[in-house]
Amino acid sequence: MDSISLKVPVTIKAKLTEKLKTKILTELEEGIKRAELELQQLDIQEKRVMQENQPANPEQPTLEEVQRFQSIQAHFGQERQKRLEFREESNARKEEMEKMVIGAEIVQGTLEHQVEVHVGDDMREIMNVEVLVEDDKIIAIRG
Repeated sequence: MDSISLKVPVTIKAKLTEKLKTKILTELEEGIKRAELELQQLDIQEKRVMQENQPANPEQPTLEEVQRFQSIQAHFGQERQKRLEFREESNARKEEMEKMVIGAEIVQGTLEHQVEVHVGDDMREIMNVEVLVEDDKIIAIRG
């Protein structure tokens, strides 16, 4: 066998333009606002669920009632933590993006492409392929 067809990764990079920077910052800001809204909604839901699951005798709750109460608190705590972490990460990415200069190359993701490899081919050259995009137009394919 002298050749074989392989799927290899292709890194997609974008050249940062004002248009792309504005788009990314807008998406990050929307995500942050959405996370903050979800945090507010979680607080409201938690209060409602806690009221609905109040022990029949608040002075002496049963073990089952205490466990249910703790389970509810743990659930809402986990959901709140997810939103807080997302908000922190988004704020950090927003700060990073604000500092980036126009013309910088940023990784947008990875795709795969099919390539025919032959005995003697340079594997490093085949594996290190990237496509550079500027305003949705491919401007370079690097190997």
